[in-house]
Amino acid sequence: MANEAVIIELLGKVPGTPVRYTVGAATAIPKGTLLKISDPRTVEATSADNDAFAGIAAEEHDTTSGSTSMSVYTSGIFDLLTTDAAANVAAGERVSIADANTISKVEAADLLFSDVGVALETAPNNVATVIAVKLGGF
Repeated sequence: MANEAVIIELLGKVPGTPVRYTVGAATAIPKGTLLKISDPRTVEATSADNDAFAGIAAEEHDTTSGSTSMSVYTSGIFDLLTTDAAANVAAGERVSIADANTISKVEAADLLFSDVGVALETAPNNVATVIAVKLGGF
């Protein structure tokens, strides 16, 4: 996987406290991967526009451990990559899943559950750019 999220600052009452989710034992997920949620409380790597955002992988999950759960960050500030097809993202605008490990500005057609958070920096029009994003918003 490429373009993994980079931690800038972990937030919360106990900063960086991850949430545990179910994951397939045969599913490889690198640390920093943007994750989508499916039923029942299961995560996998994002792959398409409007995937339901669950959080960011706090650890690597490999296929040899036999583990069926993993830690997921749901609060913090992370460097995330905007898609090169994204319209200009301004600081303060909401961002959502655009594709595998990429984000874009929330547009009218985007679904609410794909919302990742709030951009803390501006990204230029149609240029893949890494920007700081606060998960969940202000």
